[in-house]
Amino acid sequence: MPKLSDTMTVGTVANWLKNEGDTVESGDVIAEIETDKATMELEAFDEGVLLKQIAAVGTQVPVGSPICVIGEEGESINIQSTPATDTPTNAAANAELQTSENPSLDSGTSEAEPAPKQKKAVTGRLKASPLARKIAEQRGIDLSKLTGSGPNGRIVKRDLLGVGSGSVVQPTSTDVPVSTSGGIAEAGDIPVSQMRAIIAQRLQESKTTAPHFYLESEIDVGALLDLRKQLNSELAALPPEHGGFKFSVNDFMLKAATEALRQVPAMNRSWAGETIRQHSSVDISFGVAIEDGLLTPVIRNAEAKSLKLISAEARELITKARSKKLSPNEMSGSTFTVTNLG
Repeated sequence: MPKLSDTMTVGTVANWLKNEGDTVESGDVIAEIETDKATMELEAFDEGVLLKQIAAVGTQVPVGSPICVIGEEGESINIQSTPATDTPTNAAANAELQTSENPSLDSGTSEAEPAPKQKKAVTGRLKASPLARKIAEQRGIDLSKLTGSGPNGRIVKRDLLGVGSGSVVQPTSTDVPVSTSGGIAEAGDIPVSQMRAIIAQRLQESKTTAPHFYLESEIDVGALLDLRKQLNSELAALPPEHGGFKFSVNDFMLKAATEALRQVPAMNRSWAGETIRQHSSVDISFGVAIEDGLLTPVIRNAEAKSLKLISAEARELITKARSKKLSPNEMSGSTFTVTNLG
């Protein structure tokens, strides 16, 4: 399990895109991994045959622990559990691997129980978000009968609302009974993605470990909106190679915050345990809402960039965030964050 974000300690296998026995090339996407910040594609680091899927879909795997084995076709493998205090679902993930080509490992150690048999990936790769998959599994919904409204036809949470009876499997005796009477609805637990769970945890930690103060200020931005309208009109009159975009209100907010931090360096600081760290550059991040939560991509050295360049970088980062293509470096190391309530 690679470390896909600066704060990642575990990752959840959201979906396997390659089956055991499949040939993979270096760079092939073999799985989707849900981290504390986003669901990201996991690429193979080497070529060969996917010999074993160690971690089942939904399993949380610590960073650095194996999730699969890629080797030569016909190569024999043994999976030995490590004497750790992991939960049963993670025991298979925290395993040491022994192959016939690696005799240096202790061959006297007895084999552990084999990892749970993995479900084969859907042929053609059914596109659905991890949250949609969890809800569908709990409610017995056949995702193959649904049409996704997300990017590139991806099935998202809203697609599961009001599905036809033909798309739902009859509930088993273990399903939570639903009251058919009127009045107050019964309480129930709503499953959340790992990202939302981490967001809740971080917000709670922030509230209890950092002092909070609140400042409200009413600002007349009429002149700013007039300037935005004027600049966008000028851009619309330019050839596509020089224009082709519009400034958003958020672009101006990012530029204004950057200028304020440049003029007041004391605000561009952070607590570093026992000292106050003064940052030499303004690395400003901004909130981007996605289906499973909120991402905060970073524009680095914003104090040296024009409004046009900040706008261009922001648009690129927003596109990456919504398609879940942000790299860990693009989501870490900010010195200030701008967000809004929508």
